[in-house]
Amino acid sequence: MSGAGLPAPLIPFPDDRHGEAGEAAARDRLRAAGVEPWAWSNGPGDTYAAHEHATTKLLICATGSITFLVGDAGEPCELGAGNGFVLPAGTRHAAVVGPDGCTCLEGHRP
Repeated sequence: MSGAGLPAPLIPFPDDRHGEAGEAAARDRLRAAGVEPWAWSNGPGDTYAAHEHATTKLLICATGSITFLVGDAGEPCELGAGNGFVLPAGTRHAAVVGPDGCTCLEGHRP
């Protein structure tokens, strides 16, 4: 595990507002981190197959919960409302949405 109990290579979100829930807070936090946010939502139990991104992703769970399965071993990282991380480019991950669904906001860096 890396900082703040996150599995490597995830990085804690770069601010001190951990746990501050809601879309407005997530949007403000992402903009303060220098990225333009966009929102997406999923219903309970929805899944994302393992994949990678060419860019670094900054992500915050605004409402609900989602569990990311990180790396080839699929190490779990559960995010609840107000929690986030930085996902380095090229990091393999999958996800399973929690029982109440989720809304997440994210932004990307090259």
